[in-house]
Amino acid sequence: MAIHWPTFITRAITAIVFVIVMAAGLFWSRWSFFLLFSVIHFGCWIEYQRIISKINSTESQINPFHNYALMIAGWCLLLFFTNGQLQLKGIDLSKVGLWLGILSVVILPIALSFSKLKLSLNFIGYSLFGLVYISLSLGLMIYLRSHWSEAEYSLSMVIPAVIIFSLWINDTMAYIVGSLVGKTPLSPISPKKTWEGTIGGLALSILIMCTLAHITGRLSLVHTAMLTFIAAVSGTFGDMFQSKLKRMAGVKDSGKFMPGHGGFLDRFDSLLFAAIACTVYAFLVL
Repeated sequence: MAIHWPTFITRAITAIVFVIVMAAGLFWSRWSFFLLFSVIHFGCWIEYQRIISKINSTESQINPFHNYALMIAGWCLLLFFTNGQLQLKGIDLSKVGLWLGILSVVILPIALSFSKLKLSLNFIGYSLFGLVYISLSLGLMIYLRSHWSEAEYSLSMVIPAVIIFSLWINDTMAYIVGSLVGKTPLSPISPKKTWEGTIGGLALSILIMCTLAHITGRLSLVHTAMLTFIAAVSGTFGDMFQSKLKRMAGVKDSGKFMPGHGGFLDRFDSLLFAAIACTVYAFLVL
């Protein structure tokens, strides 16, 4: 299958902008990283709730207060995972996140009990899953950025960068290889993905990331290769999971935020799975 150049150019330009914004958020400061991922968090939640409402029409009748309350409760996880590294006028944001989270756990069920709507087990399940799928995943990225010292080129910058850039490179290389030589469908869930593209993207992303690691000397080749491998594989599952949700909802894209890539969930679906998997590796091995 030949490359569709207009689509490729649109995706490439958007990807470049994405890399610039993510790099600025990552390397400028912990504050910029936190603010960037807060925006991503709320964007993903809005699209997730929209998709769920299409999958289960009864969820669209839920009072918007409940949906916003869930977003705020999830954001408390991001605040908590700042790990005491962000303070506003002497106030520790991680403690704010902890107490707001506890308050949400107490207030939200009380508010729901006064609702005239019958809350199904599906709604509760979707809500809890969203907190893990979106809020915990992005919270762990905040934690990775806050865990190690802020010394120049410390792991607090390197690890998130490896995860983010690995996913971007894997996605781009998989698209190119799959467009040029892809023949074998990877899964009925994502018919456009091929085994050739997936394997090619994985191999090239490891090669490119290891080359960058060798040039910069900021992380060993073994750790770079492992993190890239874990990010690419788990990210592929994350992409297919999001494709399954969209197919169930009967939509092509989760949103229209990024031309050529769709919405927040379309762009960050891989990261939501990779963040958890890579965090486990980072704290078990590094």
